[in-house]
Amino acid sequence: MNTKRILVIGIGAGDPDYLTVQAINALNAADVFFVMDKGPAKEKLVALRKEICARFIKNTNYRIVEAASPERRRDGADYRAAVEELNREKQRVFERLIDEELAAGQCGAFLVWGDPALYDSTIRILDAILAEGRLTFDFEVIPGISSVQALAAKHRVPLNFIGRPVEITTGRRLAAGFPEDADSVVVMLDAQNAYRDLAGEDLDIYWGAYVGTPDEILLSGRLSEVKEEIARVRGEARDANGWIMDTYLLRRRGVNDQED
Repeated sequence: MNTKRILVIGIGAGDPDYLTVQAINALNAADVFFVMDKGPAKEKLVALRKEICARFIKNTNYRIVEAASPERRRDGADYRAAVEELNREKQRVFERLIDEELAAGQCGAFLVWGDPALYDSTIRILDAILAEGRLTFDFEVIPGISSVQALAAKHRVPLNFIGRPVEITTGRRLAAGFPEDADSVVVMLDAQNAYRDLAGEDLDIYWGAYVGTPDEILLSGRLSEVKEEIARVRGEARDANGWIMDTYLLRRRGVNDQED
């Protein structure tokens, strides 16, 4: 069989122990690993991927191919257009890697932080490559433990109240206000500390940065009481590391968490 095969492997939120048995089996099925390098500030993410390969892969005949990851343009107001442009640039890189670095019949893998289905575009990009028809390959997605799951576990708190939904959103959307029909909201990709504007609402916050890594930081409490501490710690961590990767859960206080 000469069809190229691609595995999109969720590697969890930072702790190598988060890898599932399915993910470990997938690692051992790959011949080539494609690693996107996002520059010196995020070199720890590349190092972690290499550590995972060294720890879990039994056969050492695999190759790691690194490629510079395009950066999102941040000078415009149209966020969606900027992301779509970024994904087109990534598509060109992915297509070149699959075409030039993967032989017919071989298996290549992209190691995706957290879970490939949550705020990651790898699946969309591979679908776009196939739709354009220049390359042919099969691909499979292996789920991973996301920062959302890891955050809840670290704080020992359920994501939702009994019988109630939980919403997952971004800081950009939270800036418009806490959703009226939600009691629990998970927020990712918040560059502007949007939670600070909600201090007047009666909310608890469970915050975590670099969850699952040796640099992990966890804070929680009534939002109005801990928001400034979170902002300070977040800023110090960003300055020290050159980047910040955090997630938080907001929950309305006083909700009756009992079965009807």
